[in-house]
Amino acid sequence: MEIGFTVTDGAAPAPLGPVATSKIAKGVHGELKKWHRVGIVFEGPGSWENGTPNPFLDYRLNVVFRHAASGRSMVVPGYFAADGAAGETGEGSGKIWRVNFSPPETGEWNYEARFRAGKGVAVEDGEDAGAPARLDGNPDGIVKGKFTVGQTDKTGRDNRARGRLEYVGERYLRWAETGKYFLKQGADSPENLFAYADFDGDFKSDGQKDKLVKTYGPHVQDWKTGDPTWQDGKGKGLIGAINYLASEGVNSISFMTMNIEGDDRNVFMYTAYGERVRIDVSRMDQWEVVMDHADRMGFHLHFKTQEAENDTLLDNGDLGVERKLYYRELIARFGHHLALNWNLGEENNKQTDLQRREMARYFNETDPYGHNIVIHTYPPQKSKIHTPLLGEKSKLTGLSMQGSDPKFGDVHKDVLEWVEKSTAAGKPWVVAYDEPGSAQEGLMNDAEDAKNPQGKGNYADARHKALWGVLLAGGTGTEWYFGYKFDHSDLTLQDFRSRDKWWDSCRHALTFFSDNKIPFQEMRSDNAQVGNSPNGNEAGYCFSKPGDTYVVYLPKGGERDLWPEGGSAYSIRWFDPRNGGRLQVGSKDSMLGGIGNSMGLPPSDPDKDWVVLVRKK
Repeated sequence: MEIGFTVTDGAAPAPLGPVATSKIAKGVHGELKKWHRVGIVFEGPGSWENGTPNPFLDYRLNVVFRHAASGRSMVVPGYFAADGAAGETGEGSGKIWRVNFSPPETGEWNYEARFRAGKGVAVEDGEDAGAPARLDGNPDGIVKGKFTVGQTDKTGRDNRARGRLEYVGERYLRWAETGKYFLKQGADSPENLFAYADFDGDFKSDGQKDKLVKTYGPHVQDWKTGDPTWQDGKGKGLIGAINYLASEGVNSISFMTMNIEGDDRNVFMYTAYGERVRIDVSRMDQWEVVMDHADRMGFHLHFKTQEAENDTLLDNGDLGVERKLYYRELIARFGHHLALNWNLGEENNKQTDLQRREMARYFNETDPYGHNIVIHTYPPQKSKIHTPLLGEKSKLTGLSMQGSDPKFGDVHKDVLEWVEKSTAAGKPWVVAYDEPGSAQEGLMNDAEDAKNPQGKGNYADARHKALWGVLLAGGTGTEWYFGYKFDHSDLTLQDFRSRDKWWDSCRHALTFFSDNKIPFQEMRSDNAQVGNSPNGNEAGYCFSKPGDTYVVYLPKGGERDLWPEGGSAYSIRWFDPRNGGRLQVGSKDSMLGGIGNSMGLPPSDPDKDWVVLVRKK
């Protein structure tokens, strides 16, 4: 029988008792298909979450995967998995070590696991750091094997049908399997999405803002037979919430992964609020259940790794032992997901330029999949924080932006500015607007919006200046923040149906681009076409691939001239951003390029907002 040990008060190691019996067999697990999660399970030394040596810090499992046909290799970090089924058993002890891999190629893959032991070896860079530790009975810590991967058989929204979402040096992320580019709409709130009562851990009763812990009770009805749960039916509320958002046609969710000392204080990977180097294995397994379901439902996962209040909590902001371990554990346990970005910090402002560069570098070097790396800061800090990270000055590949104008008037220009600056610096950033509006209001809920004159509230402004204002500035999309002033806010939301009407506007926008095969990745802001050279909001926006496609947003409808290039004929079609539906014909069917020419009037509601699609015939 193996015994785990821990150090208490500087005394000699004290026994923790027998480690749990393994609940999973060694070897390869999962569907052996391209883009699917393939798990490889190993048996190593028995340990405990609070054991000595520290199973998270003093052991290191790295697995090298090599594709036989191409020679491509990837080094994927592994992790301590207790008994191998901790999400179900709640166990913190065991001798299971695991790696998750989402293969990007079909055919034969060879793997070589390398297991090392030594104080702090998990965050050491050298391949030979520490000493070999027994793995699967091999004293040299090396285990080799192979498996064969078939083609994906998934369809529809399932990310496994589309492949990995990759940064390809352009303004938009691209799906590796389909080659299509990505636009997003989704929920930035609640930022404490994972402050969930059904997850294991004493965060629910540790005296740290426990009243903010959620159940998502209104979404239990959205859970469906066959959907995942854990521990005899837990998880239905959060799984149901993801189902609901998917049914509304949005495709991104956002969540803090550490908010110690922050606004909520209930979300962290650690075994306790005051812990920094020991991970709650069962809670992480439960997080993985939720993320895996989100992947299958077609969601982009926005990992907010820290916030303003804890910028310097780990290693005083440096890339030290605590921070490296935190990032490594995130990558090892969740990096295999297909659509995600690593956000270095929400409202980041206390760290230095060097510290930000070092964080981005570590993610870039440790994440084998090359996911998008972004940062977020307060509106007045944008130039100060972002400028030193442009181009090859950092490994940053995108921005997550925040506004402050309750009417969203700052959004369009913000996106234009950083799309243009990053492009000029030689490395275009993927620019998203993930907190439009003011802290108090953000996006209202349906009930508040309906109370306002003519039912407009701030949904009309949000649709105009933030939804379409981002997309027609060259941004990748928006995640919507819910202000503190209203029910179901950024910290208190329990029911995403509180914005049920709003999600329709988001779906309509995404549908417009996808159904009409808009080549947005080849388009740019062209506001002068609609008399908006200052890039304001009231004159509307134009987004164009000159001589081919023009998308015009008119906030108050009406008649407007356009100057498409060349002498070709162009079709004119209208899209209703309020109600969606098919393209419609207005008062004119077509126009000639090369001269200023009226696009005519919309087919109905001439004073409402409309989108005009002008396309070369």
